[in-house]
Amino acid sequence: MGKIFDIEVSKLEEIKAYITAKEIDQQPRLWEETYEILEKNKKGLNDFLDRIGRDHLKVIFTGAGTSEFVGNTIVPFLKEQGIWVESIATTDIVSNPQVYLKKKSKTLLISCARSGNSPESVATVELAEQLVDNLYQIFLTCNPDGKLAKKSENNEKNYLLLMPKDSNDKGFAMTGSFTCMSLAGLMLFNLEKLDSFKNYVNEIKEKGQESMSLFLEKIKEIANLDHDRIVFLGSSCLKGLSQEASLKTLELSGGKIVTDYNSPLGFRHGPKSIVNEKTVIFIMLSQDEYTRKYDKDLLKEMSLERKGNQIVVFDNFYDEEVEKLSDFYINIDLEVCHDVFLMFNYIILAQKYAFYKSLYLNITPDNPCPTGEVNRVVQGVIIHKYEGDKKC
Repeated sequence: MGKIFDIEVSKLEEIKAYITAKEIDQQPRLWEETYEILEKNKKGLNDFLDRIGRDHLKVIFTGAGTSEFVGNTIVPFLKEQGIWVESIATTDIVSNPQVYLKKKSKTLLISCARSGNSPESVATVELAEQLVDNLYQIFLTCNPDGKLAKKSENNEKNYLLLMPKDSNDKGFAMTGSFTCMSLAGLMLFNLEKLDSFKNYVNEIKEKGQESMSLFLEKIKEIANLDHDRIVFLGSSCLKGLSQEASLKTLELSGGKIVTDYNSPLGFRHGPKSIVNEKTVIFIMLSQDEYTRKYDKDLLKEMSLERKGNQIVVFDNFYDEEVEKLSDFYINIDLEVCHDVFLMFNYIILAQKYAFYKSLYLNITPDNPCPTGEVNRVVQGVIIHKYEGDKKC
């Protein structure tokens, strides 16, 4: 039956880890399929965006959990391009819609969702339709049968952008759904540059496939360390990615590993208190010359202050000084112009780490919370009717 991550498929099935392993492993193929989807939708999307008019357009990426982190990761890059864009969780919008949804602001709401069935995702759309006069929507989802996908029908102010079929993850943790929606979100506002994006997609695909085997033993070694706290650190786009990487470990460890995330600069301001002898700190280094100075300053500081803890560095080009300061050094070596394109290969490493940590703890990655306190699609949410902002 073959192997995934050097483990026999029959064994993965036995320990209820096959779905998660398969869904991590197939992502490079899905990135190519995502590019092809954007290529096919280029004219339709351009016509849709032209019809809206890009002047004075407020763009909101929204989602819950991992789907929120899509926006958190890619929005800094889009802001650099001069787009008026924010990432706001559906969980924030639903509880405080008056803060985020403005009646007179022309708004493009981009709903990111694996299933499209989360109560807050549906409620956010309905609140936006209730409160915003000039509203347009793009549903960036992996499930053609979800409630969000159905809401796009028969409405010229809505656009459905379906991700590859296999990105609709069946495992507990979102993996391919996250990376595909992130890639689509990046390309969505760069349709005129799709040809250059193809080069990036080819690059991250090839390196993604390569890293599956190249860094496998090192990732397994890190996951098999006797530790119970992990921290992911990154700047700007990589801070959003650190948030997602942290959640993957929390989810796949069934909450047995305490996790945190931050920027390297922000980590000093109190959060560094989490570090003890059983902590592993992952630093996702920026390739930007200026930002990297701050990342390395924190790395030097943490290296000097070791308490028996371990430091893991993900980097994009070889740096001898960084290698000496870290316990585990992983160099991807991508030819890309911006940190945001590092996210795909960095997150595969973090997903594989979380997967192996789950196995180390004798937890089943496909269903790390069998007692049901946490579910693939959140349960138990009561959506209350919003009757308007009562100002003091």
